[in-house]
Amino acid sequence: MKTNFGILKELKEGETRVALTPDSVGMLTSEDLSVLVESGAGDQSGFDDVQYENAGAKIVQSAEEVWQNSNVIVKVKEPQKSEYQYFREDLVIFSYLHLAVEEELTRELLKKKVCAIAAEAVETQWGELPLLRPMSEVAGRMSIQLGARFLEKQNGGRGLLIGGVPGVVSAKVVILGGGVVGSNAAQVALGMGADVSVLDVNSRRLSNLDMFFGGQIKTSYSNPSTIAHYVKEADLLITAVLNPSARAPKLVSADMVKSMKKGSVIIDVAIDQGGNVETIDRITTLENPVFEKYNILHCAVPNIPSYVPKTASYAYSYAILPFLKDLGEKGSFVALKENEALSHGVSTFRGAVTNEALAQSIGCEHTEISVLVGFKVK
Repeated sequence: MKTNFGILKELKEGETRVALTPDSVGMLTSEDLSVLVESGAGDQSGFDDVQYENAGAKIVQSAEEVWQNSNVIVKVKEPQKSEYQYFREDLVIFSYLHLAVEEELTRELLKKKVCAIAAEAVETQWGELPLLRPMSEVAGRMSIQLGARFLEKQNGGRGLLIGGVPGVVSAKVVILGGGVVGSNAAQVALGMGADVSVLDVNSRRLSNLDMFFGGQIKTSYSNPSTIAHYVKEADLLITAVLNPSARAPKLVSADMVKSMKKGSVIIDVAIDQGGNVETIDRITTLENPVFEKYNILHCAVPNIPSYVPKTASYAYSYAILPFLKDLGEKGSFVALKENEALSHGVSTFRGAVTNEALAQSIGCEHTEISVLVGFKVK
């Protein structure tokens, strides 16, 4: 059966990205794969219907038409409640899902036996996360740009220029987690002249960061004692520690936050998985990104890349394209058998939870995807 890909307007509040850009759509249609695009899906990212039509897509006027006539729905963020009605057994949904904090959605996917592929969990044999990486790169870089803004006095911050000036010390930027988010945040912070410290539990990663930045950043092994020390000194704290398919660990306690200087800023990039900071008890939005608690500004925007949707949409689209080609050329069942990275991303399949960390998070049984597709993936 010919694969029809469906691209929708994103319904989640504040989401401005689109799953596929027109040029990526063109690369699918040039291989005789069909793409349905809901009218206006790319508007907020700067792509109009004409561009998609010129790329070979079919523009349809309603989301319902896309859902009903597509085998693979490609999204940026997880389906919203109003979209649950379209779930069905022969459907593949491929998007960032973060199901560990979306139990109701998980139960609906299981009930309707949807094949749900979590983009954040797609993992290569070398342990790389090719679809999480581009958004983490954007979020890491944007976190410093946002932090610099919130440190301004008019925005409630300490009134600091992040890079200082000659004769005046620069702001102290502390980053928990030296992965893709953390390393990209460090790169931008260092480029702006900040005093940068990175904490991680992986000594090899810290060593690599030290070498990459030529010793210009401070590195420290992460434990409760070192976290407490660095958090207290931070003017801007970036937290970015997560397990792609499980809840993020709480690493920064309320007492640590209370020890920070008035007007300091926390940006919790791991908030879409529950967050690393105990005092963050709500989600914030692009329009209202911060709230104040204990005289500290807290930013808990779960879709930071949506501040720059054109850049982010291109990055996501190019990263997911090879996997879509595989699904289109082989069909979902064979693609899951043969593409190990893709199979790692499957969260639910034929009514079973296929991701062990997710199963633990929601308290249900776990079934290996290799059992469900007939044999162990290569």
